[in-house]
Amino acid sequence: MSEISIKSAFVTGGSKGIGYAIAEALVQRGIHVAISARNAGEVEAAVLRLSSLKGGQVKGYAVNVTDAPGLHQAVDDAASSFGGLGLMVANAGAGIMASIVDMTLEQWNTVIETNLTGVFNSVKAALPHLEASKGYLMTVSSLAGKNAFAGGAAYNASKFGLNGMSEAMMLDLRPKGIKVSYLMPGSVATGFGGQAVTEADDWKIDPADLAQLVIDLLEMSPRTLPSRVEVRPSQTKK
Repeated sequence: MSEISIKSAFVTGGSKGIGYAIAEALVQRGIHVAISARNAGEVEAAVLRLSSLKGGQVKGYAVNVTDAPGLHQAVDDAASSFGGLGLMVANAGAGIMASIVDMTLEQWNTVIETNLTGVFNSVKAALPHLEASKGYLMTVSSLAGKNAFAGGAAYNASKFGLNGMSEAMMLDLRPKGIKVSYLMPGSVATGFGGQAVTEADDWKIDPADLAQLVIDLLEMSPRTLPSRVEVRPSQTKK
């Protein structure tokens, strides 16, 4: 196990769920963290909670990953404040589940633009900083990127695409000294899609477990790259 060399990170979709758990784990290890999300109130509340941990510095940005200029500005500002950027976690995602019969073009565009173009925007904003730091890029995909399901036309398409995009980016960026990994979690207890987390979800992966996985990747020897990580609940649905 190597010490974590990365000193600063940017986490999209960092105000709640998986993104917040990752940001929390990083801050607790003294890493400076910037988070972004669409809702300004949720960003502000998350920054307050993270700042109370007394670890790394915390900054927050109310910006949608589909807003390329706004996201570039946020990433540049965070990198300037932290003296560089060592890690980008492209986590922000949208999940609208509907049969292709009923899905509207607006719903389709929301999912594809967030889950694919949003990652593209996040990567493009972070690349100059990651190249300078020889840093790490992580994308958060899903087992839905290899297992299709009824009602998942847009979500499956976005995550199948993200898997291919992540693998191609790994090949593009490895010669530049940038590590790329993508995470493919199964069911996670986050309330994804607006549903409340209840005791019925206790069989699912806890977001903190995925955050620990990010820490484990950062502690991996620099000579080794786990480029794709599948993770699923150890038990099936009760």
